[in-house]
Order: sequence, then C-alpha cells, then structure tokens
Amino acid sequence: MFTSPLNIAFVVMAGAITGAFGAILGTGGGVFLIPLLVLGLGVPMHYAVATSIVSIIATSSAVASANVERGTANMRLGMTLEVATSIGAIIGGISAGWIAASVLEGFFGLVLVPTAMLMWRGKESGVEAADQIGPLKQTGPPVPPPDGGQVMGALDGSYFDEAERRVVAYRVRRLGAGWAISFVAGAVSGLLGIGGGVFKVPALHLFCDVPIKAAAATSNFMIGVTAAASAFLYYGRGEVRPALTAATVIGVVAGSALGSALNRRLRGAHVQKVFAVLLVAVAMQMLYRACFAGSG
Repeated sequence: MFTSPLNIAFVVMAGAITGAFGAILGTGGGVFLIPLLVLGLGVPMHYAVATSIVSIIATSSAVASANVERGTANMRLGMTLEVATSIGAIIGGISAGWIAASVLEGFFGLVLVPTAMLMWRGKESGVEAADQIGPLKQTGPPVPPPDGGQVMGALDGSYFDEAERRVVAYRVRRLGAGWAISFVAGAVSGLLGIGGGVFKVPALHLFCDVPIKAAAATSNFMIGVTAAASAFLYYGRGEVRPALTAATVIGVVAGSALGSALNRRLRGAHVQKVFAVLLVAVAMQMLYRACFAGSG
C-alpha cells in the first residue's frame, strides 16, 4: 500500500519538509506531515497518524542532542513537564482506536485555529538580554544575568542566540498551567499523532514566559518521549505501515538536520509568525476535508 516509486519519492520529500519545519518550530512535523499524507497521498487518517508518531521520534532524536548541547533546550523543564505529557499520550493513543477518522480530522483542524491566533499575537515577556556578544561564537549554556539580585530558579534557563548575537536568560513562570497544558498536549499527540508540540510551544511561550526558541527546542526534546508513549499502541493495532513509515523517517532525518541548522540563524519573532501562518493553513485544509471531502 502506497509503495509505488512515485509515492515513495513523495513521502520522502514530505518527510524532509516536515522534518525541517518540525525542527525549527518544535512541533515534530506531524502537524504538517499528516495533511500531506492524507490530502496528498490519500493515506487513511489512522495510518497517517501512526506514521507521524514514529517520524516524531526520529525528529526528536535528530535535533534534540544539538539543542541540548547549545543550551537552547531546557532539560529540567522538559523532564518536569514530560510526566504529564506521557500520561496524556497513553490516554490519547487508547482513545484513538475508538474514534472515526473524520472526527479526528475535524478536531485536528479546530484545535489549531485558536493556537495560531495566540502564536501570532505572542509575547516576549520574562526575557532578559545580557550585553551584546561580539563576533566570536559562544558555546555551551551561558550563565544567566541576575534578576533583581535573586538567584535563578532550578527550572529557569539561558542560551546564546546566534541570530541576535546575545545571551537570553529567562524565568519559568506559571508552571502549573504549563503542566496542565502538557497533559492536554500529550493526549492530543496520542490522539492525532502531532507530537503535542503544537500545544507545548505556545504554552511554554505564552503561559510560562519561555522565549520562543527555547520553547521550540524544549518541545523537540520532549516530543520523542511523548510519541514513544503511544507508538506501541498504534503498532499493536497494525496501523504502522513499515514501507510508508521507513520512507517518511528517511526524509524526516534529513529535513531535521537542515531545520536545526536554519533555526540557529532565524530570529524568534520570525519563527513565531511562520508558526501561526502555517497552523492556519493546515487547519483550513483539514476542516475542509472533515466537512466536505470525507475521509480515506
């Protein structure tokens, strides 16, 4: 099924595109991969979700280590929130077997619209900038500047932004809200195969005051564990198609490497706007299919 040479070439290219966007935006790429498979290739929704779940693990594996090395990913924060996300992912993965594909498609589109609006508005609060760094590259997590003489908390972080040539330090706020939304993100990940990054990144940025680049990198660090928590459920139901998934992963790994390199040179505000625009486009496509085109 879906294994002709032309289809395989399309799947590899789709994987590369979604891997690049997933690495930049911290979504894992499922938010883009699922529409490409369902709308472009006619893959049934449940197979597309299963393929996306496995490819998300590949995306996270490809870029997480680089983000951790650069200090962009906040490991302590990610591991704290991952507890809630993994529980939600298992619940969502179990629920997916009982829900019709058209309902999944419609819900997928609906949840993206308000997320896109929030991301477009965005904010950059809670961010401190150290003195401008010169042309020499700084490696490793920098020491954050003090905030009113107070010691930075265990979950707070900092990183060197190569695009803006400065050190960015931030405080994590409203952790309870982030934990609750992470549970929802995990449930949606298990249900829709989108990695949960589509919710985690806005939650970390808008509610927890984490800068957009750090939010995306931390999400990329988390999504692999989230996807793994529900992947075995899809595999057990026979919804992971080996040839389709293998072709997708090949493209995803290549695209993730490109996206990770590009992300180092993009400004946070640009990432935020691109995130919002693409979410709206994907939402409209999936809502149209759910309402008028039926499901595969």
